[in-house]
Amino acid sequence: MTIRRAVVTGASSGIGEATARALRTAGWDVVGVARRAERLRRLEEEIGIRAYAADLTSAADVDALVGWLAETGRVDALVHVAGGARGADRVEDGAAEDWQWMFEVNVLSAQRLVAGLLPQLRAAADETGHADTVFVTSTAAQTAYVGGAGYNAAKAGEAMLVHALRLELNGEPIRVVEVAPGMVQTEEFTLNRLRGDAQSAERVYEGVEAPLTATDVADVIAYALAAPAHVNLDLVTMRPVAQSAQHLLARGPLRPRTA
Repeated sequence: MTIRRAVVTGASSGIGEATARALRTAGWDVVGVARRAERLRRLEEEIGIRAYAADLTSAADVDALVGWLAETGRVDALVHVAGGARGADRVEDGAAEDWQWMFEVNVLSAQRLVAGLLPQLRAAADETGHADTVFVTSTAAQTAYVGGAGYNAAKAGEAMLVHALRLELNGEPIRVVEVAPGMVQTEEFTLNRLRGDAQSAERVYEGVEAPLTATDVADVIAYALAAPAHVNLDLVTMRPVAQSAQHLLARGPLRPRTA
């Protein structure tokens, strides 16, 4: 059986790291991409990924990654997890630099990777019958909320890129999958968004029974890639049971309503 190779971005922590672990467990060859080389090296030693340090907001770094991948083997799947939020300000109070960073890290990085890797994905599909792209967006791409406008706009931009790509690849055996998680409790996402304010970050999840974990999202990604080649999960929206909608979050124990 041919071993398939996936490029997983954001692999140094959170959902990206969990995805790298899930795919390695499923028998994939994984190239983990992130800025933090030391974290990638530890993962390389622990589970056997191939580490590649790159800043995906840098066109030069992405070009170098694309070239290295072409020299080192086939690319069967791109799993683009890298992204992020910065700030929780109202529109009138937002910093343009934060919005620009969010657009760079969520939208332009995806475009650069797609443009660079599509020839390799097409070659893999020609050789094996199909190839895959998976993008982790967010429910923030679907529903606006107070203090979320910059992230809403960035993730909506990434989601539109994904939707357009699926149309553009019609007729080719390349799947385009979008996974849009709601509340996921990870080590860094909210802490980074709130500029290291640990107390405020903890309050986001306070009283919420069982927020999603990075492993939960990774399991969905692994399933999407393992599904029969003719099955495309266009959009998987996933939330914890406690979060019925972007604006409706239960804090406290979940229990059946009594008469």
